[in-house]
Amino acid sequence: MHSLTFGKDLHNSKLFFSSKELCKILSCYSLGVSRGSWKDYAINFKKNEANFFMFKHSLASPDCILTKSKKFKRNEIIFKLKLKNEKRNNSKQIDDLLIILKRNHFKII
Repeated sequence: MHSLTFGKDLHNSKLFFSSKELCKILSCYSLGVSRGSWKDYAINFKKNEANFFMFKHSLASPDCILTKSKKFKRNEIIFKLKLKNEKRNNSKQIDDLLIILKRNHFKII
């Protein structure tokens, strides 16, 4: 049996998405689900990085990775977007990357 320890491990200062950021990300994700682009997602938190992965299939590699990272020296937050088979896009605002993500899923008929 494992016991919980309340010490430094509880406050390890991991980087998280704020509730507003997560709301925007999930709104964009729901558009992709309604179009059939994505079926699953995962969130990973590390000390200086938070990742939101979007999958077409739950057993496949992620189609999209949205990363929030913290730079050590300047103490600034940078968002990165990596789409499958494309280069990374960087921005200081999450809205700029979500616009790119939404544009990628529009199809002209």
